[in-house]
Amino acid sequence: MQKLDVAVLGATGAVGQRFIQLLENHPWFRVAEVIGSDRSAGRTYGEAVRWVLDGSPPDSILDLQVKPLDAPLTSPLVFSALPKEAAELREIELAAAGHVVCTNASAHRMADDVPLLLPEINSEHLSLIEVQRQQRGWTSGALVANSNCTIMPVVMALAPLLKFGVSKVMIVSAQAISGAGYPGIASLDILDNMIPYVGGEEEKVETEPLKMLGHFGGESIIPLDAVMSASCNRAPVIDGHLVNVSMELRDKPSLDAVIDAWNSFRGLDPVPSLPSAPKQPVIYMTQPDRPQPRRDRSAGNGMSTSVGRLRPDPLLGYKFVALSHNTIRGAAGCSILNAELMAVQGYLGSFQPNVSVPELTRS
Repeated sequence: MQKLDVAVLGATGAVGQRFIQLLENHPWFRVAEVIGSDRSAGRTYGEAVRWVLDGSPPDSILDLQVKPLDAPLTSPLVFSALPKEAAELREIELAAAGHVVCTNASAHRMADDVPLLLPEINSEHLSLIEVQRQQRGWTSGALVANSNCTIMPVVMALAPLLKFGVSKVMIVSAQAISGAGYPGIASLDILDNMIPYVGGEEEKVETEPLKMLGHFGGESIIPLDAVMSASCNRAPVIDGHLVNVSMELRDKPSLDAVIDAWNSFRGLDPVPSLPSAPKQPVIYMTQPDRPQPRRDRSAGNGMSTSVGRLRPDPLLGYKFVALSHNTIRGAAGCSILNAELMAVQGYLGSFQPNVSVPELTRS
């Protein structure tokens, strides 16, 4: 099968590098274009990048010339690791020009016609693309977002519990420093310290899950009828966002029923069969001191959410801890999984991977 050419916006940054790393040897996609800042444009990727991940950049990418942000692109599929300000206009321009854009940026997440996609839980939200194309006059282009990285473990843990009636959620985060990009936070601010403020995060954590956990109503997303409260903190951990969650469930299931819901959750077909999908999206850990970022962030190749410490909560009923890898599941990995789902659902033009696609059903 001939692979589909893709472009990576913000390719020299920390999340852009994660895209490059995860796309190496991908069975369906091939990085054909890399786009960077003005200071990187015109240089080869090998010359322009200061690689901050483990290992080295793939040899196949080193000689690609970095294009400026406003350069015309030929790749049908675009992955965006741009900051919000740069993404706001450029992503729309590219979608209007016929490209399918899978973005990590927050600029368009809450737009009514933009799917805020986490494939295991809301793949039916892709139907918004038809609304988006009709409203914006796009024929083949599309814009699909994934959420704030702190929300990933929260939403993944809550999705299997919707059948119990999620009504109130309180979230306290301990967010890794890689969530601030590179070079991120000054060492004298974060070493031997925690910072009880992450700019703009709490508003996202309180609103984006309601859209993600809502249902498609034919022309728009009907948000989940629940209330969320968040306090966000930066912790001296490189990768892995950990969240403490308290929740109210209307049906008051037993603790064993909640754990069983997590362990049996596999998400929507065809997602479990996609190349980047983990075998088990939610893993319940029975140890009293887990999950932990250093030990558990790579579960499912960084795509699984680890959950633990489920116990009674005297205020809301239940509380637990959840963890996801913020630059894999919370960023580049989710965008790639989104694109894989779009490929098998026919949203990437004539490109069709050689897979059997079952009908979408909720597990």
